[in-house]
Amino acid sequence: MDLVELTRKLIDIPSVSGDEGAATQFLCQHLEGLGYTVETQTVAGERQNIIATTGAPPRVVLSTHIDTVPPHIASSEDADFIHGRGACDAKGIIAAQIFAAEKLRASGLNEIGLLFTVDEEQTSLGARAANNHGLAQESRFLINGEPTDNRLAIGTKGALRVLLKTEGRAAHSAYPEQGESAIEKLLDVLASVRACVWPADEVFGETTCNIGVIDGGTRANVIPAQASADLLLRLATDKAPVKEILADAVAGRATLEYTSEHNPVRLRSVEGLDQCVVRFTTDIPYLSNWGAPLLIGPGSILHAHTAGERVAKSELVSAVELYVKLVKELANT
Repeated sequence: MDLVELTRKLIDIPSVSGDEGAATQFLCQHLEGLGYTVETQTVAGERQNIIATTGAPPRVVLSTHIDTVPPHIASSEDADFIHGRGACDAKGIIAAQIFAAEKLRASGLNEIGLLFTVDEEQTSLGARAANNHGLAQESRFLINGEPTDNRLAIGTKGALRVLLKTEGRAAHSAYPEQGESAIEKLLDVLASVRACVWPADEVFGETTCNIGVIDGGTRANVIPAQASADLLLRLATDKAPVKEILADAVAGRATLEYTSEHNPVRLRSVEGLDQCVVRFTTDIPYLSNWGAPLLIGPGSILHAHTAGERVAKSELVSAVELYVKLVKELANT
C-alpha cells in the first residue's frame, strides 16, 4: 500500500475510543509484515497499545493514537484531500510515521520505535500504561503526532476534566413541591461556572471551559433525582488556581470529581522548523519516561473532530519527510 492507501485503510476501520481492537489487529499484522518486532500492551480489557521496534534500542520513538472521536466516517478522497474520521486525527499521522520509519530503516537508521496508544481522546489510559513499559527507558526522544499543520508545537495547553454531580428527590412532576430537581440545581451551578473569570498566560492565552455533556432525569413527568455535567477546561496556567475558582463557583452545591488533569507543557524546539503553540492537549504529559517530547503532525486541528475531517495528501508526504529529518537530527544529538 502507498501512503494514501494505508491512510484510507486505517480510516475505514472504526476505532472510536473503547473499540480500537480491529484497528490494533490490522496495525499489528501490517507492522509484522514489514519486519518489525511488534508487542501489544494490554491497557484495559481487550484494549491494547502497540510497540514496534527493529531489534535495536529505540532511541527515538514516533508516537500517536489509534482511537478517534465518534461517529465513524468512512474514507473518501479527491485530487487534493483524504476525508473521513481520523484523516488528520490521527490515522493519517499513523501512516506518515510508518512510512517515515521505513525510510529511516532503508537509510540504515534502526534505533527507532513506533508507539501507538488507545484512549487518547478520553483520559489517555493507553499513554499512562505505556509510560510504565520497560522500553521507555531506552528512548531519548519522543516525537508525538497530532495535527499541527506540520509546524513544530513548542507548547500545549493543559487540561482539567471534571464531573459535576447534583442530587435531588424524585416526585411526580404534577406535584413538584414534593421533590427536589437535581437538574435545576445543576443548572444553577453551571450558571455560576459560566460566569467565572479564568486565569490567562501570555504564551498559552486564555483558560477556557467547555460544558461537554449534561445528563439527568428519567422522564419528563418525574422530578429528577440525579444530574451531572462533564466539563473540560483547557488550562493556560497551573491547575491549582483554576480548581480554587471552580470550587468557589460550585460552593458545595455539587460534588466535584476530577477525572483527568495536567498543567500546560512546554516542548523542545528545533531550529529551521515553523513553530506554534497549540490550545489542545496530547498524550505527552503521560509519556514522561519516553524521553524529551516533540509535537508535530499533518492536518489542521480545526478539521479534527468535525464532520468534514480531512488531510491534504501533500501534507502527508511532507510529514513523512519532516519525521525523517527530525529523527535523523535527534539521533545525532
